[in-house]
Amino acid sequence: MHFLGQHEIHPGTVDLFNKNIYNRRMEKRVAHRIKVKLNAERISGNQKYGVFIENISEKGIHLITTHTKSHAEYFPGKDVDLKFYLHPGKPVNLRCKIRWACTKIPPNGMTDSIGLEIIDPPEQYIEFVKTLSL
Repeated sequence: MHFLGQHEIHPGTVDLFNKNIYNRRMEKRVAHRIKVKLNAERISGNQKYGVFIENISEKGIHLITTHTKSHAEYFPGKDVDLKFYLHPGKPVNLRCKIRWACTKIPPNGMTDSIGLEIIDPPEQYIEFVKTLSL
């Protein structure tokens, strides 16, 4: 076990407090992120899982979801479909690819944090993001 400042680092875990790791991830972003609080569904075959969108951009989404064993399938490169509503009765379906995933994130280890790249975002989604940027 290693210590970084006052934070205990277990072998094999990512050091979330290491600013260099965080800064490198931020440098790779194509677009500025906008903080939101949106409910969405991750669709896998005929099953749907509730997720929460924390921030968005024209090309990416950060979502969180409750941790379950079935989420072991979250790995970089995997395709994911999301569905949410911009307006009542107007769903937006997004094809995405997982860019990164952190399971059992602090403080309680009950949630998973996932970064997605949106593949060919529909125009209605891009316009929605632009309205949030104003």
